[in-house]
Amino acid sequence: MAGFGDQANEFHDLALVPHPAVTVLLDLGDQPFVLEDGCGSQQRERVVAGLAPNRARARGLARSSECLQLRLSPMVAHAVLGASSELGGTVVALDDLWGREAVRVQERLRAAGSWEERFAIAEAELARRSDVGRTVDPEVTFSWGRMVASRGRVRVERLVAETGWSRKRLWSRFRAQVGLTPKRVAQLIRFDHAAHRLAAGYSASQVAAESGYADQSHLHRDVMAFAGMTPSVVALTPFLAVDDVAWPPKRASRPR
Repeated sequence: MAGFGDQANEFHDLALVPHPAVTVLLDLGDQPFVLEDGCGSQQRERVVAGLAPNRARARGLARSSECLQLRLSPMVAHAVLGASSELGGTVVALDDLWGREAVRVQERLRAAGSWEERFAIAEAELARRSDVGRTVDPEVTFSWGRMVASRGRVRVERLVAETGWSRKRLWSRFRAQVGLTPKRVAQLIRFDHAAHRLAAGYSASQVAAESGYADQSHLHRDVMAFAGMTPSVVALTPFLAVDDVAWPPKRASRPR
């Protein structure tokens, strides 16, 4: 979880770079933002962005805005949101998944006196829903973990052999519980690693070589496909620039 607050927000139209997690955004400010995807779907205030949403953008970000953002692994999202296959590449209203409870949770978060209290409220709600939610097949969880550990470079054929499932069964169950196919998820994880290396100042050629791309053109095609931008533009995206602040990679914390 990360809390965002900006008393002098310069970004009124911000591209959301795809990330290998289901993202929940809860607006806590006075002027609601609008999150829209490349298909024209618009959602306000309480929004869920699935894995690799189609060129999603946050519009109408106002001064003195506040927002709570949660990144959920597909394993957690499957349990607490009650939807997975519906979330691949889409932006939906949290109300469609939680009903009126989504509004009540948002109201409690707005009334909280500190970010620590807000985090505690959100964590308690996720834990409650996780306890009664659906579980993911161990083979799917294993496959996801292997993809993350290899930064998207493990082959699907190897996952088939290691899980003992047929390719068809792995493809079907993974798609139903994660929201995207194994191949697409592996591409997304590889892209995420590459995008953050670009944002850290590494050259496109170096990033392509170390991230498992055939060449720089291959990297360019993948970045365009996921983010709708060139590698040089992705490298300057404000959404990536705050990641190390909002999500410190070395901070000790309990798994979310």
